[in-house]
Amino acid sequence: MAILRRLFLTATLAAAIAAPAAAQQSITVASTTSTEQSGLFGHLLPAFRAATGIEVKVVALGTGQALDVGRRGDADVVFVHDQAAEEKFVAEGFGMKRIPVMYNDFVIVGPGDDPAKAAGKDTLEALRKIAAAKAPFVSRGDKSGTHAAELRYWQRAGLDLAAIRSDWYREIGQGMGPALNASSAANAYVLTDRATWLAFRNRGQLRILVEGDVRLFNQYGVILVDPKRHPHVKTEAGQRFIDWLISPAGQQGIAAYRIGGEQLFFPNAPR
Repeated sequence: MAILRRLFLTATLAAAIAAPAAAQQSITVASTTSTEQSGLFGHLLPAFRAATGIEVKVVALGTGQALDVGRRGDADVVFVHDQAAEEKFVAEGFGMKRIPVMYNDFVIVGPGDDPAKAAGKDTLEALRKIAAAKAPFVSRGDKSGTHAAELRYWQRAGLDLAAIRSDWYREIGQGMGPALNASSAANAYVLTDRATWLAFRNRGQLRILVEGDVRLFNQYGVILVDPKRHPHVKTEAGQRFIDWLISPAGQQGIAAYRIGGEQLFFPNAPR
């Protein structure tokens, strides 16, 4: 009995010691809806888990909301796409270094018959034509990276949304997938990242009308939440995720993800 008791105590002690280590083998990443809804995480995370043993829980929100999750300390890493907001996040002491990971682009999609005659390469001119025609336009309206970009484009086009918008401009306060669904149902224009568009199946009469403008460049960055602000952040595991993303294996994984033979994201982490 004494031997059995000692074995039981030894096993119990070993389990108690191992439990904190096991708990560290999972992290929370606050990211954008585009990385989730495009299927990129479904493609990347199994390879990361196989390489490191670390599980990743993704909280997919608009970039503004994802950064707020990081500010509260409810995530270990943020992986988003609004450089100005990311740099502010770091400057305010909520995050460590911002590291570029990959890019793609935005496009404007709309009705196949293009009632506003917006098709072309000039984003700002397209928005001017949409506003002049009062053609239906769906905005995410959710403080996401895409929403922030859209608002910049309206401003650069010289258009004051507060003054000109009416029933033709609809803010839905939701992610990219719901915005595309709303646009498909209303046969409306919408700004979307290309990756989510390529993964979207409920297109109806929508097609890409505006693309190729350098203004539509869409950069993604990754940031470790600062453990000085939130000591419970899983610094080591979070940094391993970042290091893997920007490593040759992670960058090759990003480049390899395709839908219908078309590449969705283009790796550009610093070497």
